[in-house]
Amino acid sequence: MTPVKAIGKFLDQPILTAKISKHIPMTLACAGSAVLGKSIYATPKEERKKEGCKSGIVIGATIASAIFAPKIASKITGRKLSKTLSEIKEENTKLINSYVSKNKNSRINNILAKSKTNLLSPKEISILFNHDKNFADKLIPPPDNIKAKDIFKEIGWLSIYGAVPVAGGIAGGVIADKLYDKNWKEKVPNKVNEGMYQYLANIFICNIGAGIALGILEKMNIKSKTARCISMIAGIVLTGIIGGSVIANYIGNKIVNPIIFKEKENENRTPELLDLSLHTDDIATVSLLSGLKWIEPSLPILYSISGYRAGIGYRNDNKNKKLK
Repeated sequence: MTPVKAIGKFLDQPILTAKISKHIPMTLACAGSAVLGKSIYATPKEERKKEGCKSGIVIGATIASAIFAPKIASKITGRKLSKTLSEIKEENTKLINSYVSKNKNSRINNILAKSKTNLLSPKEISILFNHDKNFADKLIPPPDNIKAKDIFKEIGWLSIYGAVPVAGGIAGGVIADKLYDKNWKEKVPNKVNEGMYQYLANIFICNIGAGIALGILEKMNIKSKTARCISMIAGIVLTGIIGGSVIANYIGNKIVNPIIFKEKENENRTPELLDLSLHTDDIATVSLLSGLKWIEPSLPILYSISGYRAGIGYRNDNKNKKLK
């Protein structure tokens, strides 16, 4: 096994994915605390208590919804949740004990013992695969290429997953405004429009573009992972990064504002550097659809950014960057 393949297998270890997932809530809590601290510090002293409470509600609602998003999306779509760290360790132990009882080899005994509950190094993985690839593939399953018939089920799961933190952010923002502002209703349209922009431009439409590209490749019987990744990125660029902003603004100005809020058109929300950086979650989408499961635990962090911006009703306006 080449060093590059060994590194790939290192990333494919189910224990790695489970460990990353286990630490996501704490990571979100630390990141949220940092954002809250920065928000309070940038506020005049006489407003800091109010700002702290409001921002805390938005951040808390966004983080909570991001953490529960996988369970909600899985329940709606019927997609199985990823296994927990304890479940994976238990399965590894049973698999290895069964293998060792039938195969005696002192060279890999230490590696097998370690792999029951811990990550293997790329070197150890290389030794294991060179010794018995069939067994190693059971311990560290290769990534599965999603088939055409399953593409939009996976896209549906990802899209619901991304919608939950955005909805949580909006809910947190509305609650915070209602508790601390008399004119809280006036701020709801901005939150809804920003949430819709974040969801459509930065999450949903990009997922659809990636799914369409992947479906075309399946029809053409192209199975190369490189081709799949390049095509999905192209689909994201064409649908989300280029068209997502236009579509989101159009829906907001032609449907949401005049019909739901009985308001005139707002100024269009224009893409910014942070919006473009949020498309890193699309790289995660591409990787996940290509079969790289270790990417999945990072999604709550990426989607939380969109949820928070929706919660504060950010609309390219400096005075709206903070909750007032």
